[in-house]
Amino acid sequence: MLTRERNHSRADSRDNIRVNDIIPSVQTAAPNGHYDAISVDQGAFSSTAAASVNTDTVMLQHFGTSNFPNIADYAFLSDCETNCLIAPSGAVEWFCLPRPDSPSVFTALLDRSGGSFRFGPFGVKVPAARRYLPGTLVLETTWQTPTGWVVVRDALIMGPWHNVDERSKTHKRSPTDIDAAHCLLRTVRCIYGTVDMSMVCEPVFDYARVGASWSYPTNNYAQVIARADGQPTLTLTSSLRLGIEGRAAMARTKMSVGDSHFVALTFSELPPPMSTEEAHRQIDKTGEYWREWLTQGSFPDHPWRIFLQSSALALKGLSYAPTGALLAAATTSLPETPHGERNWDYRYTWIRDSTFALWGLYTLGFDREANDFFFFIHDVTKDNPDALQIMYGVGGERHLEESTLDHLSGYDDARPVRIGNGAFGQQQHDVWGALLDSIYLHTRSREQMPEELWPIVVAQVENAASHWRAPDRGMWEVRGEPQHFTSSKIMCWVALDRGVRLARLHDSNATADKWQAIADEIHADVLANGVDERGVLVQRYGDTALDASLLMAPLVRFLPPDDPRIRATVLAIADELTHEGLVLRYRVAEIDDGLAGEEGTFTICSFWLVSALVEIGEVDRAHALCERLLSHASSLGLYAEELDPLTGRHLGNFPQAFTHLALINAVTHVIRAEENSHAFGFNPANRQS
Repeated sequence: MLTRERNHSRADSRDNIRVNDIIPSVQTAAPNGHYDAISVDQGAFSSTAAASVNTDTVMLQHFGTSNFPNIADYAFLSDCETNCLIAPSGAVEWFCLPRPDSPSVFTALLDRSGGSFRFGPFGVKVPAARRYLPGTLVLETTWQTPTGWVVVRDALIMGPWHNVDERSKTHKRSPTDIDAAHCLLRTVRCIYGTVDMSMVCEPVFDYARVGASWSYPTNNYAQVIARADGQPTLTLTSSLRLGIEGRAAMARTKMSVGDSHFVALTFSELPPPMSTEEAHRQIDKTGEYWREWLTQGSFPDHPWRIFLQSSALALKGLSYAPTGALLAAATTSLPETPHGERNWDYRYTWIRDSTFALWGLYTLGFDREANDFFFFIHDVTKDNPDALQIMYGVGGERHLEESTLDHLSGYDDARPVRIGNGAFGQQQHDVWGALLDSIYLHTRSREQMPEELWPIVVAQVENAASHWRAPDRGMWEVRGEPQHFTSSKIMCWVALDRGVRLARLHDSNATADKWQAIADEIHADVLANGVDERGVLVQRYGDTALDASLLMAPLVRFLPPDDPRIRATVLAIADELTHEGLVLRYRVAEIDDGLAGEEGTFTICSFWLVSALVEIGEVDRAHALCERLLSHASSLGLYAEELDPLTGRHLGNFPQAFTHLALINAVTHVIRAEENSHAFGFNPANRQS
């Protein structure tokens, strides 16, 4: 019986245990800074790595001593309405509610006192193995203790559509049969011996600024509720006896082989599971949902198939199903430079990502997700097409004012921690090309253009035609002075070129002829002012600096891949804009980007280089680089924004949609080029006819 004794709110069975004894603040890693003990495909524990770890502190290459897990060691869960990150210790350390861009309720990712939710063996901090159940975003963690073994499974639960009698207040896209159940569910099963399990749930609302007040809603220990004024209500339901100790809800039990328990954290009025059997069933059903979704895609029979599937799952997890938006990443302020200031909030959707999203999703056969994202873009542009922003909130919000959270230490002391993103008001001329390329790709997929899109096409093409001569802040959103970035001019050409194609489909030939003349003018201007004496496309007019964004030139068909200027540009970037073979966005010393410090290599740029090498016929070199990049995937197949080329350490926000989109394009480029035994004539989703 779980009936609660009067005035007895503490979890039973173990006395004098402090919260800090149960919430591990130190993650143990191998000396190279990675959890080498956890393999990508099997999650098997390496005794060599285990024997060499220091169990008191973590020696992190490049970061020094830290009590933060490596960025790449976090697991990512999603129900396509929100998401969370789980550290190797079993602690949920980042969770924003009710939306992924809402304030966090667990913030230990950005400050070790920011609150977390751990479920794992008492006194053991490093798992024996960790993996996603194949084809899912259900996390399985196997733990070994001195006395036994347990297996924990974690998932953000998917369940049947629940708004039966009335419309959802958030869904603008057509709901599917399966939807988010608003429940983080954690189950444990003892498979050998005996294990002391502990659970500590310590939310601190509003980015760790508002403490929670716990209470019992009934006369037993099965459920507790956390509240704070103006904050989401959290309900914790469990087969364990839940106690309240300060700002934490806690539970402890000794498990024997065959025992099973669950803990469910719910954040809406939808009911939680009320039995262990129901909890296991919901975990299984969630796994079935992810596998069924994945089978809708088209994946090659190739050793790299698993990376395409992992990227597809990550992208689906970064989508916001109610509107079709795609998050750039799940996090804010994970540093691009150790201890540095290049820390940004990526929990929003960028228009330029639309092009890469559609390339990747159409390539893998996920037409519904691609169409949902396209219509999100349609929604935010249809009412005011002349005021297109570079980015929006996942609900279509336009004002994303940037501020800093100075009370947080930041990930490994990287400050400031930012929320919001000041780039929403920047002028970036590539946005029109990204949008028009998206519309053109969407039109090609349907072999017709919806009439309601034509006014949007006209407005955005005219914007590009009116502004292409002006300087902007470029694809990389530099915070220095505006410049005449070559890639921005190229993307303005893309806007005009795709506009011409769409105008001819619309039978507006006079308009098409007018736009073609402007496209030709932009094209000639770029070749006259954006190419150096070597025949290499340069970062900005009047300079010789290189920029990885120019790897897009062959991918968007600005010049054919056999043009000598394309070959010269791709090889110059490969040879001169790399560190240990991985690609930098640009060299910080060569431009005022308004920030101090260096940054890591941008993984998306390295994947662009793979695609560009294939385009110019350097398939063997592309294969080798792609293989190296794939070896840098996290143990769970995920990528942050950047890589330290010396250590392979992931830097920046995580997981990063842009990186996974570029991976899909690069891997399919290499696979199809090798299948065709030549590089030219390959026709991925981004190839224009």
